[in-house]
Amino acid sequence: MKHATLMLALAAALPCSAALADEAYNPTITPADFSTTINNPLFTLPPGKLMVYEAKTSEGQERVEIRIRKDTRKIMGVETLIYNDRVFLNNQLREETNDYLAQDRQGNVWYFGETVDNYENGLFKDHEGSWTGGENGALPGIWIKAKQVVGDRYRMELLKGEAEDMAEVVAIGITVKVAAGTFDNCTKVYEFTPLEANAKEHKYYCPGVGGQVLSEHLVEKNRVELVKFGQD
Repeated sequence: MKHATLMLALAAALPCSAALADEAYNPTITPADFSTTINNPLFTLPPGKLMVYEAKTSEGQERVEIRIRKDTRKIMGVETLIYNDRVFLNNQLREETNDYLAQDRQGNVWYFGETVDNYENGLFKDHEGSWTGGENGALPGIWIKAKQVVGDRYRMELLKGEAEDMAEVVAIGITVKVAAGTFDNCTKVYEFTPLEANAKEHKYYCPGVGGQVLSEHLVEKNRVELVKFGQD
């Protein structure tokens, strides 16, 4: 992206933090309205699906492996699908996360929590970053919406002071080229949190893959791109 365009995107997105932070947030969750069948065209997650990403970072070579597990977990009365995310740095496991997702009747994919295992020098360190909807004041949010509208802003999660990721749709119908191929009709989402000034990313979701194909960290300038996808 050209520098001027990036600045315009950031300028448009920055007020989102204050605006959403000031809004009352208490979503109504009716378990019967949700399913573990996630078939949103931009985020299609059949059990056994595998997506592999790679990036060059200041610390070395990063590899991310995402698998959709065949078991589920019930949160707030909702049966959720388990989205397993493993991050390796220089071939050493650094983090393993189970994200808990479900799709509502409209096709929005909701994020009900995550269990995080952090590692240091190959050894388990802690569970920092974990949260569960309905516990200790934590509330679920939307991972990706059914309908993409430029300028649409939403919470992805809410646990005050610990988990406050937010998102804004900044472009639709775009083409993205990564190691795994070239994809059309993609949606570009700006994700950030008011808890970390440097946590600003552009993420690209594409039909065909039915998932994220690229993540661009706007501060560290890392580019995490899809290199392989299919069934495990």
